[in-house]
Amino acid sequence: MNIYVGNLPYTVRDEELRATFEPYGQVLSAEVIFDKRTRRSRGYGFVEMANEAEARRAISALNGKDLNGRELRVDASQPKTEKPAGGGERHAPRAPRAAAAAPAAGGIKGFFRKLFG
Repeated sequence: MNIYVGNLPYTVRDEELRATFEPYGQVLSAEVIFDKRTRRSRGYGFVEMANEAEARRAISALNGKDLNGRELRVDASQPKTEKPAGGGERHAPRAPRAAAAAPAAGGIKGFFRKLFG
């Protein structure tokens, strides 16, 4: 069973996350999520446990528990949803602007004419 762990202290690493869950059963994996650009913790992670009953026991025991001064949010992880092909509806193609169709006055002179009239 995959478990979401939120509100993690930014200092927690995979090993400490694993150690937090091991008293409740066999931990298959424990991963703290990091920002790819800044390489800093994003404050959440995922733990995968072999046995669902042990995982549920860990969730109920650790949800709300203090870890290094932060109250953990522990819950069963939701399955990933598939992203729509082509970037989804948010990036629908725009209609061309009328001004873009007309040839603009060229160069720096055209820029200043447009800017100052």
